[in-house]
Amino acid sequence: MGRADCLALSHGVASLALMEAAGQAVADAARRLVPPGSRVAVLCGPGNNGGDGIVAARYLKRASYDVRLFLLGDKSALKGDAAEMARRFDGPFRPFDPFQLDSLHLVIDAMFGAGLSRPIDGVAAEVIEAVKERGTPVLAVDVPSGLDGATGNAYGPVLRATETVTFFRLKPGHVLYPGRDLCGTIRIADIGIPPDVLRDIGVTTFLNEPALWRDCLRWPSHSGHKYSRGHAMAVSGPAHATGAARLGARGALRAGAGLVTVASPLDAVTVNAMHLTAVMLKPFEGPEGLSELLADARKNAVLIGPGGGVGEATCRLVEAALRSPASVVIDADALSSFAGNVERLRAAIAARDDRGVVLTPHDGEFDRLFGAVPGSKLERARQGARETGAVVLLKGPDTVVAAPDGRAAINTNAPPWLATAGSGDVLGGVITGLLAQRMPAFEAAAAGAWLHGAAAQDFGPGLIAEDLPERLPAVLARLMPEATDR
Repeated sequence: MGRADCLALSHGVASLALMEAAGQAVADAARRLVPPGSRVAVLCGPGNNGGDGIVAARYLKRASYDVRLFLLGDKSALKGDAAEMARRFDGPFRPFDPFQLDSLHLVIDAMFGAGLSRPIDGVAAEVIEAVKERGTPVLAVDVPSGLDGATGNAYGPVLRATETVTFFRLKPGHVLYPGRDLCGTIRIADIGIPPDVLRDIGVTTFLNEPALWRDCLRWPSHSGHKYSRGHAMAVSGPAHATGAARLGARGALRAGAGLVTVASPLDAVTVNAMHLTAVMLKPFEGPEGLSELLADARKNAVLIGPGGGVGEATCRLVEAALRSPASVVIDADALSSFAGNVERLRAAIAARDDRGVVLTPHDGEFDRLFGAVPGSKLERARQGARETGAVVLLKGPDTVVAAPDGRAAINTNAPPWLATAGSGDVLGGVITGLLAQRMPAFEAAAAGAWLHGAAAQDFGPGLIAEDLPERLPAVLARLMPEATDR
C-alpha cells in the first residue's frame, strides 16, 4: 500500500487527500454498523493508520456520535499527514488505557496497519486483550492490529474484526489464513488512487477469479470433435487402490477433455473395467508400458499419483510421464515418493522442452517434498515453483497457485465441506482435463482450483468427492461467453 501511495503522489494526488478519503470511508463504515449517538472508541497508532482513525473520529463527531479518541504515544510525536489531521480534530486525545473501554458500542482499530511484522507488546497489547475480553464489535482500518498484511499471520496479540475497511486493493493477509478469518467482512474503499498505479506497481499476486483465466478456457466449437478437445489420462494404482484415479478421470471428463483413459496396472484392469463407461481403459506394465501409452501424442495430459503408492516404482512412473510430450499433473503419492529428493524431480522437469507441469501438494506433501520452507503460504508456494520449474498448487482453504515466473493466485471460494476424501483427486483430474484442452499450466491450475470450489458451493453440505464432477457442467455453463452476453 505504501508503494501505491507513493505512485499516487507522482500522479498528482495529494497525500492529505488520500488520508482524508480513507478516514471518511472508515467513518462511513462505522455509520453502517452503529447508529448516531453510539459510543465509539477510536484507537489510533502513531503512523498513517492512526491518521486515518483521527479523520474518521472527526467525521463521526460531526455526525453526533459519542467519540472517544485514544492515541498511542504523545500527540506532539505525530508527524506528517497524521500530525496535520490531529491539528484539525476538535476534541481531546486520551492516552491508551485498557480500563477506559467499557460500555462501548464500537471500537475502531486504527493502531497498526498492514506493514506490521512484529508482535505487539506493552500497553497496545493490553488494550487488544481488553477489547477482546469485552466482546465489543471492532471495525479495523486496513487490517486488524497485530495481523501481518503480507502473510496473513499473527505473531502475537491480534484483534478479531467484525469488519475491515481497506483501500485500493486487497492485501495477501486479507485472504490467507488466519488473516481471512480475523478480518471479518472486508470492504475495499476507493480513496482516489488512479487505476494506472496498479500497472506501474507490476502486480504479480492475484485473487483467483474467472477474470484471471476465463479467456484461456477452450470452449467447444461446431467444427470441433472429441480429438480436438484433447485426450487426458489418469494413472491408476494397484487393484486395492483404484478409486482415486477414477475420480480424477471423471473430473477430467467433466472439465471438457474430449477423451479420457485410465491407465491401469495389469492386476487392476478387472477392478477398473467394472466401474468405467465413458472413460476408457488401457493396461500397462511399469514405466516402459506407460511410456508406450504416452508415445501416442494425442494423449496430451496425464495425472499421476492418486492411489499410486509411495516408493521407487512411482518415481520411475513419474519420470516416464515427464519424458513424454504430455502435460503432467503430479499429485498425492507421486509427490511423497520424491520426499527428501526434490532435486531428482526438478531434474526430470528441467529436461522437458516445456513447463506444462503442475504439482498439487497439500501442506504435508509439500513439507515432505521441499522440507521446512520459511515464510507465508504464498512465499512457500512461490519458492516451490522456482525450485522445481513447475506450477505449484498448494492446497487448503486458501489454496495458492504459483508459477515459476513469480505469478501467484490465491483462491477464496472453497467451502469447508470440500474437505472430504477424494476431493483432491477430482481437483487433479479437473486440471488435467483443462491441460488436455491446451490451457496454459498456470491458468489451468488456477481455473481448476476455482471450478473445484464453485462445484462444492453449488452442491452444499453433505458433499462427497463423487458429487464434484457432476456439478461442473452447471458451473461451466455460467462461464460460457453466451451466458455472459445474456
